[in-house]
Amino acid sequence: MLKENVMKMLEEKQTAQDSIELYKDEIAYINEKELISEISVTETDSYTRFFDAYIERVNKETEEMIAEETPSNFLDKPLSFLKENIEEFAYTESPLFEMIGVEGVTLELDDVFRYYNVLLGLKVQKKWHDVIKTYLSEKISGGKFELSFNGNDGLWDVNFALDGVQGFHEGMSIGEAYKLIYTFLFNLVAETEK
Repeated sequence: MLKENVMKMLEEKQTAQDSIELYKDEIAYINEKELISEISVTETDSYTRFFDAYIERVNKETEEMIAEETPSNFLDKPLSFLKENIEEFAYTESPLFEMIGVEGVTLELDDVFRYYNVLLGLKVQKKWHDVIKTYLSEKISGGKFELSFNGNDGLWDVNFALDGVQGFHEGMSIGEAYKLIYTFLFNLVAETEK
């Protein structure tokens, strides 16, 4: 799935641009899979690739939308915004998340344990349970994650502490947090293809 989706993304961007910006892990993946053709690739560390995302701020208790956010403004906010507004969560859909089989990502500060919590549905076959569990166990410091397969939707319900992911720091912006989440999940999905 990932290889086909990455190839499709490269083809779409190739027709629209002379050069495309990709994250380091994406470049490593396309080099490993030999997916690059004539298009020029530039490495970026910017979260501006999420500027086409759909973002809502939602009340945790009522699940009513508080506001639809403009990515260019909201992603620049410090991650601590979620700590200051603990009664809210951010829900985000992005073509980048779709490419790796993630429908949407919820990001919040856990009310009880006070860590930044990520919740999502992952479209990966049920047979990859051991690979997913091993990846999460090895890559999340402190082992703060939950994993269950939802047979009705055919999705893995994944819930993990962003605080335990390498590269996390309290001073990051919401955009940097989404880039970290994306990169973490991109590498997880890549593991299922090995």
